[in-house]
Parts: sequence; structure tokens; C-alpha cells
Amino acid sequence: MLKITVMVSGGGTNLQAIIDSIANGRITNAQIVSVISNNPSAFALERAKKAGIPGQCISPKQYESREAFNEALLAAVDETGADLIVLAGFLVVIPEQMIARYRNRIIKMNPSLIPSFCGTGYYGLKVHEGVLARGVKVTGATCHFVDEGTDTGPIILQKAVEVKEGDTPKILQQRVMEEAEWIIMPQAIDLIANGKVSVVDGRVRIVE
Repeated sequence: MLKITVMVSGGGTNLQAIIDSIANGRITNAQIVSVISNNPSAFALERAKKAGIPGQCISPKQYESREAFNEALLAAVDETGADLIVLAGFLVVIPEQMIARYRNRIIKMNPSLIPSFCGTGYYGLKVHEGVLARGVKVTGATCHFVDEGTDTGPIILQKAVEVKEGDTPKILQQRVMEEAEWIIMPQAIDLIANGKVSVVDGRVRIVE
């Protein structure tokens, strides 16, 4: 059974998609053992509580230095015994020692088709604002492993989403979540939980 720790800063829509997918069998051989947020008022913690999942807040504001926060965050993750860490809208830079310790065991969702509209400065609505400003016809989402770069880790799954006339950033954001993020994140977790994902020479291989 794959043990998952979900790290989230806000509403937790991707967290909810994972909870629902475990409940309805889209994700097999996995369970969420902990939800960690840097935001004490994150609605994601309420979602965790409702689902009977242990939740906790670890905020940089609670610590005298970033180093102290990083140590506390890593210790909290270690204590969960997680096999996989899912960054579901976690708006805090993950310490490099965590990436090293959990190499190819941390995944996140990017609301664009990497390498487009990703990297430093592209987060939340800014991604969709960039998509609309550029006038591209297709956007989407990417689920990938986390490495020391910004949105540079090995790509697990991608799914395209049509950009429509009259889209606003918020409308497009919602469509990308519904048509891509909430689909490929559970798919990726299920593949990992069932031993079908490996990373070879920086690229993901999926066993069908």
C-alpha cells in the first residue's frame, strides 16, 4: 500500500480529486496518511479533517529562519512515513535536502503543457493569463516529478485542453482543472502505486 503525504497551501481541489479517486477506485493500492499545509486557514485542512486524514500546519512564520522551517518540514514529512509526496498547490519552495531524500518520490501538477508557460513566475492564474495573452489554441496540464529546478523534473503525464473564444483566466483555470488536472494526477498516482513508473536517464517510463 503506497502511503501518500499531500502538501497544499490553499483550497485543496487536487487533494479532493485524490481523496475521491481513492474512494471510487480510480486510485488503487494507495492511501493518504497525512496532509501538510503552510497555511493555517487552508480549506484543504478542512477537506482532510472531513475525510478522516491527519492534517497539520507548518508555516515559515512559526520559525526564526528558513533553515529552521526547512528542518521542521522535512522532519514532519519523515514522520508520516510517506512513500510518495504530492505537492497539490504547495506555494513554498521545497528544501533541496527533501528533494534529495525523496528523489523521484515527489510529484506535482503544473497547469500548463510543460515546457510552455512554466518556471519562475508562472503559478496560479498567472499561467492562464500567459496562455491567453500569447493566444495559443491548446493548453493543458502536466504531472511531473520534482527536482531541484523549477518545473524541470521528469514528466509523468500530460493532457491537452482546448482554449476557447471568450475564455477568461478563471474560466480557463477551471476547465484545465476539470479536464486535465483532476484526471492525470489520480492516473499518475495509480501508476506509481502499482509499480508502473520508473525514471531512466531523466525520463519517465510507464509499463502498460
